[in-house]
Amino acid sequence: MKNILLPTDFSDNAWNATKYALELFKNEDCVFHLVNTYTPAIANSRFMAATLNGGQIEDGVHTASKKGLHTVVQKIKKRYNNPKHSFNTISSFSLLVDEIKEIVDEKKIDLIVTGTKGASGLEEVFMGSNTVRIIKSVKNCPVLAIPQYFDFTSPSEIAFATDFNRFYTASELKPLIDLAKTFKAVIRIVHVQYEIKALTELQHFNLGMLRKYFDGVEHYVHTVSELNSVSKTLEVFSAELDIHLLAMLNFQHSYMEKMTREPVVKRLAFHTQIPLLVIPELGMVAASGVSKVQQEAVTK
Repeated sequence: MKNILLPTDFSDNAWNATKYALELFKNEDCVFHLVNTYTPAIANSRFMAATLNGGQIEDGVHTASKKGLHTVVQKIKKRYNNPKHSFNTISSFSLLVDEIKEIVDEKKIDLIVTGTKGASGLEEVFMGSNTVRIIKSVKNCPVLAIPQYFDFTSPSEIAFATDFNRFYTASELKPLIDLAKTFKAVIRIVHVQYEIKALTELQHFNLGMLRKYFDGVEHYVHTVSELNSVSKTLEVFSAELDIHLLAMLNFQHSYMEKMTREPVVKRLAFHTQIPLLVIPELGMVAASGVSKVQQEAVTK
């Protein structure tokens, strides 16, 4: 039984992510936890304070939140009516990221599926500020970000972006491998290089371990030259190979971290055209050189 978390603000964008999750897991037993958070501004003017107190405002917003969640669940049941799926709703007076972190631990969430959208604010061009905050803050659960206008496509082509500089553990790659096996997908390991050069000994080792993990899954390695930025390069690669889902790990110096730090002008074009699976760093890796896990792997 999978536990999937679906943050929602009742927008079309959130509904699109919900639809994607329902399609993605239509053949699996799942509990979908729909969460809506609200933080009403407490009136501070004398006039408002005299007519409305904070409690009344909060009660009203809480009622609207619960009603909105009920409406979403009814909409899901009417359109999908999947006996394998059950639903839990959470309405919380809290900040979204704080609430998500709490739910992930409490409900043993396997995956967070959230919508992404372009906003007018430059800082939100990449994926939307909430999505970026979730990715940066949640350290123990994968996040699947679904673009606002992306229609569900069975992910038969998955790109996994890596520079081979870090050793990956089996637990970190499990969400990716599970998806690939479920949909009989091809994994395309894509390595973006600023200038094409031979892999180091460490990179060769990590590539070899990746191949072992992906044994039983059709996979290929692609080395591509960087075009302007990592995000632009991955966008072009994904378009050319008709990639349905892009996956990457989020850790210090990873592609994901680089992309969230890239100058806004460089990442304008990326705008997550396809679903993005961001896997948190779970393995204990030495800061430099070969980790203990790697040393054990070599001696076996």
